[in-house]
Amino acid sequence: MVRDAVGVIFGEAGTSNFKVLLSDSTSVHQGEYIKAWHEIDGWVLAQVLSITRSVDSFSIEEAKNGSRKDKSADKIIADVTVIGKRDNSGLLRSPTTPFSPGDPIYKANNELICSSLGLSGKEMYIGMLEGTDIPVHLNVNSLVQKHCSILAKTGSGKSYTAGVLLEEMLDRKVPLLIIDPHSEYASLKEEGVISPELAGRFKVSPKSYAQHVTVYTPADKILNPKADEVFRLNGMNLTAKELSEAFPNNFTSTHMGILYEAIDKIKAEMNSYTLDEIIFEVKNNDSKAKWNVISFLEEIRETGILSTNPTSIENLVQPGKASIIDFKGVAPAIQSMIVARLCSTLFEARKMNTIPPGMLVVEEAHNYAPEKGFSKTLSSDVLRTIASEGRKFGLGMMVISQRPARVDKNILSQCGTQIIMKVTNPNDLKAISKGLEGVSSYVEEELMRLPPGVAMLVSTDIERPILVDIRVRKSKHGGESVNVMRSVNLNYSSTAQRKKPPIITSEDESSEIENPHDEKQIPLEKHIPFETITSPPPKRKPSREIKTTEEGGSLFKKIFGSGK
Repeated sequence: MVRDAVGVIFGEAGTSNFKVLLSDSTSVHQGEYIKAWHEIDGWVLAQVLSITRSVDSFSIEEAKNGSRKDKSADKIIADVTVIGKRDNSGLLRSPTTPFSPGDPIYKANNELICSSLGLSGKEMYIGMLEGTDIPVHLNVNSLVQKHCSILAKTGSGKSYTAGVLLEEMLDRKVPLLIIDPHSEYASLKEEGVISPELAGRFKVSPKSYAQHVTVYTPADKILNPKADEVFRLNGMNLTAKELSEAFPNNFTSTHMGILYEAIDKIKAEMNSYTLDEIIFEVKNNDSKAKWNVISFLEEIRETGILSTNPTSIENLVQPGKASIIDFKGVAPAIQSMIVARLCSTLFEARKMNTIPPGMLVVEEAHNYAPEKGFSKTLSSDVLRTIASEGRKFGLGMMVISQRPARVDKNILSQCGTQIIMKVTNPNDLKAISKGLEGVSSYVEEELMRLPPGVAMLVSTDIERPILVDIRVRKSKHGGESVNVMRSVNLNYSSTAQRKKPPIITSEDESSEIENPHDEKQIPLEKHIPFETITSPPPKRKPSREIKTTEEGGSLFKKIFGSGK
């Protein structure tokens, strides 16, 4: 065999695939990139899909002993798929004539791999091409304008990978608005701990993004002490349509009629009103169905989410800033209402060019944009609109989910970049293979075997799906899972201790976390249990003497004000 060759083309050879008789079992591994000489096109890149080992015969004694001493006669055969070569115009093309059996095969060099796959970018560094030392970069404009999805089963590292992308975008001053239902991304404010080995391998250093990240809470800050600011929606002059959209599914036309009638009466008497005035007027209705409406309206009031001093969209979306809407302590129904209004306002503001181009990040996207047939939420329609039209206005969207089958397929199909980590659920695998461009049955099998920290990247900028070893994070990872056994063993036995639970620090508790690189490198967050429930704010007596300066206005101004 030719020096440095790992094998020769064996048996039937075509233009898109062939088999290779390998020199030994360690010469190449599954997924490795190789190169073959073509008599017309020169060096062509290919990839090993699978490797099999066989032997024609062995002795009865070897069968009885359960082992064979001489394995030199074994045939080790690799199935190879042809990727191609760039032509003079820069297009990737496969040969039009077959390869020649008997020709030697070599390991591909980095230059051929990079040029053939399109890995020559230098912008967003997300990790290394699996099995190589080749860095993988993504184009910022392509990621934002063509949207992105991160899909994986729980514990596979999807939140960790999302954190890596957010760090890269913050380094490039891309405005971020993050919907965070589980308080995972506030840890961007804390510097990570990286071992010398990982720092050297990925060439990254610990970094804090505290100056660039602001955490907003729609709940009481007592329930979410890590939040920097309180997030509020505009509670002035809400229309019946805006409120009725948030009604539960079991509300009927009678309930909606009561609300419309109450607001019409208020508008006839005053130009400016709040939710208190609406509740007061609903109580004057003669229908018994009014109590369901009152109960719902009071539930909204007690959250405190509506205010006469709302959070401005211009403050939320700024160059180089990440605004995190942390939903810790917020009921799911209220979350959906907030996401619907916030995203509608965001889209309108971007269309009017009152905010810079940026990225909307939606964690647990299956809760806010579920597939039809599973459920319906207030935020589904606006997220679907952003996915289909946002790129025209420079508004990108990153959807993150552990249940791909339950995410709206119209949204997933709009994502030009898909980062898919280990998935084992058959329904999720089927949804990925059918709904995402560039994913085949072979890719589906690979997804079931991916180790933690390795992602399959499907991108319009890269010629074919590739495996990426995601780099270590610069900031702290916030997606830790509580170690149940250690928590159970803590001393919570006495009533006095339950009233004053201990503060658990990183020295007291270990954790199973989604850090795919080194579980010991990331210190735990401090978990502070709260057992007190704050009482709802006192009900303010409605006033019908409120004077106003102007009436109505666009939905954008109603919800968030002018932003001045």
